[in-house]
Amino acid sequence: MSSPPPHPTYIDASSAGRYSFTVEEEEAGLRLDRFLASRLGGMSRSRIKQLIEQGAVSSGAATIVEASTRVKSEQSFAIEIPEVEPTPLAAQPLGLNILYEDRHLIVIDKPAGVVVHPAPGNPDRTLVNALIAHCGNELATVGAEGRASIVHRLDKDTSGVMVAAKDEAALQSLSEQFSARSVERSYLALVWGELRPREGEIRGNIGRSPRNRKKMAVLSRGGKEAVTRYRTLAVYGEGTISLLECRLLTGRTHQIRVHLTHAGHPLLGDPLYGRGIPRSGRQLPEAILEAIKTLGRQALHAQTLGFLHPQDGSKLRFETTLPTDLRNLTRLLELL
Repeated sequence: MSSPPPHPTYIDASSAGRYSFTVEEEEAGLRLDRFLASRLGGMSRSRIKQLIEQGAVSSGAATIVEASTRVKSEQSFAIEIPEVEPTPLAAQPLGLNILYEDRHLIVIDKPAGVVVHPAPGNPDRTLVNALIAHCGNELATVGAEGRASIVHRLDKDTSGVMVAAKDEAALQSLSEQFSARSVERSYLALVWGELRPREGEIRGNIGRSPRNRKKMAVLSRGGKEAVTRYRTLAVYGEGTISLLECRLLTGRTHQIRVHLTHAGHPLLGDPLYGRGIPRSGRQLPEAILEAIKTLGRQALHAQTLGFLHPQDGSKLRFETTLPTDLRNLTRLLELL
């Protein structure tokens, strides 16, 4: 759901300070983060939510820490916007395959093996570090600390097209488009077996696996709604391996990998959700088996990304080809 249109008392809050607002009758019932987003300019809703959770919003003498709090008519809220502190993120030129760039956003074709943003175990040499090196240090102040400008992410070993925002307004617009599920996203995946039917939809709530906290799983209780649409593009080796196009209706962690594994068709080379080469694949030619073994990652590529430009609303759509490792593997499979 997008934020409501700006209120007549919309304030540019791009600088630090204390800002106060009173809820009008027609605004009663809004979530607190949506209410503040309708009054504050120069700041994304995700950033507003973060400030609420950090205790920067109050009503009277009470501190409000729940972004989902429903506001009431005549209720007043104050928000303290802190000075932006210098970011510890380093600019590290790693080389970017840029598909499109303007002053509001940048679209890149991410290679496999690159982590999107710093995290424990990967403090630097991430996509964020490379973006800061390319776009300038001001990018580090866009969005939450450590995730500068990142609207969505791909797993470390998933290749393909990504968009990053270069200012808060672009971050807010793109984030809302992803939340509203209006962004076009398609992936190419090589999986074990042949799906029946050849085209369909996989549904199942996804959450942290109760058996392995490093993994996600389809849960019978809890989790978040997840929907993946798939279409079979090719079948190799009499049903041993299939090439799928997958489209995301939601964006859960490891969604495609989890859904296809749950359906009995894990991705080739998946080190976390795969179980090695199944019995049906052991009779494949040695060259193919070797290519799969040396892949070193899940056979998943973000092929297409389409969205509306945050500034003028024009439709942008980007499509990438398979990277060399997956392209070479599919060429071998086509010889079967």
